Amino acid sequence: MATAGAVRDRLLALLEPLVEQLGYELVDIEWASAPRSGLLRIYLDLPAGREGHIGIEDCETVSREVSALLDVEDPLPGAYTLEVSSPGFDRVLRKPAHFRRFVGERVWLELQLPRDGRRRFTGTLVRATDTGVELEVDGQPVEVAFTEIGKARLAA
Repeated sequence: MATAGAVRDRLLALLEPLVEQLGYELVDIEWASAPRSGLLRIYLDLPAGREGHIGIEDCETVSREVSALLDVEDPLPGAYTLEVSSPGFDRVLRKPAHFRRFVGERVWLELQLPRDGRRRFTGTLVRATDTGVELEVDGQPVEVAFTEIGKARLAA
């Protein structure tokens, strides 16, 4: 049986091109399997440079197209519920482009492994490159490679 991470990666590879073709950015997905019915959540946003906000019509459009693709490809075992929504104020940062888009904003990072006994950092995103980010945390610079990041989000 495939791990949740493997299922998530397979779904991202399948759905991201479709969502981008529809004119949106696939921010993240969540897959929660359950004995009788799973839950697939898709978070989408407008791509960088496109003004406005995600509305119900956008979610309906993406839901209809994603549902059709999932029916054909059948990547998920059993029954599931599909939810499509905007990412909210604490959106996930998953790719270098996500980080570059939000330079100057407050972010929260959780490292895969502790560094000097610490796994979580919240600070201002100072810089983002193709290999990592620099935060200012409590007035001190903290550089983190993307390979070290377990989770990252915008912070309030």
